[in-house]
Amino acid sequence: MLDLADILVVTLEQAVAAPYCSCRLADAGARVIKIERQEGDFARGYDSVVDGQSAYFVWLNRGKESLVLNIKDAEDAALTHRILAKADVFIQNLAPGAAARSGLGSRSLRKLYPQLICCNISGYGEQGEYRDMKAYDLLVQCESGLTSITGTPDAPGRVGVSICDISCGQQAYSAILEALIERQHSGEGCVVDVSLFDSIVEWMAVPLLHYDYAGTIQPRVGNNHATISPYGAYRSRDNLDVVLAIQNEREWKRFCADVLEQPELPDDERLRSNAQRVAHRELVDQTINGVFSQLDGEAIIDRLNRAGIAYGRLNDIAGLSKHPQLRKLRVKTESGEASVAAVAAIRSNQVSEIRTVPAIGEQSHSIRSEFS
Repeated sequence: MLDLADILVVTLEQAVAAPYCSCRLADAGARVIKIERQEGDFARGYDSVVDGQSAYFVWLNRGKESLVLNIKDAEDAALTHRILAKADVFIQNLAPGAAARSGLGSRSLRKLYPQLICCNISGYGEQGEYRDMKAYDLLVQCESGLTSITGTPDAPGRVGVSICDISCGQQAYSAILEALIERQHSGEGCVVDVSLFDSIVEWMAVPLLHYDYAGTIQPRVGNNHATISPYGAYRSRDNLDVVLAIQNEREWKRFCADVLEQPELPDDERLRSNAQRVAHRELVDQTINGVFSQLDGEAIIDRLNRAGIAYGRLNDIAGLSKHPQLRKLRVKTESGEASVAAVAAIRSNQVSEIRTVPAIGEQSHSIRSEFS
């Protein structure tokens, strides 16, 4: 039996953050009823690249049941409450205040259903002057300062995936699991508030601490590390970008001797510590580029392997698609089958099964009958 096989999750969700959370719960065996408007989750219309369906929707909605209803309609509202009376978890990421105006605010639901765990996912949280601000991933990347430290020295850049949404969904998933464990002891549900802003600000802890305590702002260094050197991408003679990472002085000495073949380099007073190498990053990069530009990529990788230095290749999406470590799982869709990247964790006792991505309202009739 899967861990959450007896757990009923009800969601009023759209886009990425909340669907990511409920997808993880579904993967763990929970029954997830996804309430959709007549036109469906608007993520269904983001694109049509997966055999006519949205990549976002196929990725995040496997294993769920789709129920179309109008929460403003009296009969549908009553149905929603009949379902919630038997539910364990309620997740919503509607616009600020929308759930409360529809009689589905977490505080009122907790009074009606003491066992219920209510999870509210918002842009900036339930309090503060930004409470009512609309929030999408790029906007929060910018507000949080993430884009200011991402990109090249010439210009900031966004992280190329919906990192704020994903981080928020992960935080919500963890908090719900904690709440379910606590409920086993107390018998009581609770309210979980998670925001995109809070979730990504936690990722910003180190640059924020550097600013708050040292007054320094982390520079943008492209594919290099802002506070470790050498730690970044260097190009070979045949245009392979090799990314290497030096973590300590022992590795630095070995890298200089066995890869650069310059064993005297660590004795240069400008390069004797990581802090000095960061301060003289241009010298470090010139030295490494001077050697790597004379060698083919495989020769560089051979030296790095023999020296035991950590490295990687600067891959693109085509390379990822062919990567030998890439794991995928199959899902059923309206068009047949598709494959998506597998979840990161591997559990030896986890049951593997193909899950279905629901069509709009696919389970509406059966759910209405069940909770009539």
